[in-house]
Amino acid sequence: MDLGLSGHRVIVTAGAAGIGRAIARAFVAEGARVVICDMDAAALEALGDSDPKITTHRCDVADRASVSDFMAAALGDLGGLDCLVNNAGIAGPTGAVQDIAPDDWDRCVQVCLTGQFNTTRLAVEALKASANGSIVNLSSMAGRVGFGLRTPYAAAKWGVIGFTKSLSIELGPHGVRANAILPGLVAGDRQRRVMEAKAQQQGRSFDEVEATAFSYTSIKEYVTPEQIADQILFLASDRGRTISGQAISVCGDTGMLA
Repeated sequence: MDLGLSGHRVIVTAGAAGIGRAIARAFVAEGARVVICDMDAAALEALGDSDPKITTHRCDVADRASVSDFMAAALGDLGGLDCLVNNAGIAGPTGAVQDIAPDDWDRCVQVCLTGQFNTTRLAVEALKASANGSIVNLSSMAGRVGFGLRTPYAAAKWGVIGFTKSLSIELGPHGVRANAILPGLVAGDRQRRVMEAKAQQQGRSFDEVEATAFSYTSIKEYVTPEQIADQILFLASDRGRTISGQAISVCGDTGMLA
């Protein structure tokens, strides 16, 4: 399906691996021009070698000076902006709320929530000038159903939904839409590390934790990064131009995270 994204100017945060890399590659496959940032220098180098059409920069979205430098460079590279994908996030600590170190809480919220503010505030004027401007923020099913032993992450992801809905109200009159994507159990190293941490915390095996997680889903399989990318491309295309302010789950019908 031709989504009409040829020449679309796109920024993807944390785009060097995992979900972000799948998003960046999907846009490029549709003919879009893509700039990504990431903290992982090795992943950036690898992506630069494997996907030369993707422009790469190093950036910590929680660091406002770093974001300012990145956004200026990215907007200069692209000559404007049609879509901002706020994908950057970290898993944060696993543990009972009373045992979580305040610095770990702060870092999780700074990356997963404040990082989206840091990029968005610098993208708004360019998006207003676009004929098809959109923002897609990565939340999580943790932002809809909560997540025991993962309170910083869940709190940040709930915040992303409120941020997104408010952006939709604020920017809609300027022709810019905003939506949030809520992935469920996503295939990849990050999901495995989360389950391994939970297994250690609870004194259970990885297989037991995985089986419990899937007991709360209707579709008993992992979501792929490519499936998330497909949803984002539709939202960024002209076919999605009346979809805004939505928290859209890509989760296999997850009723609970455990």
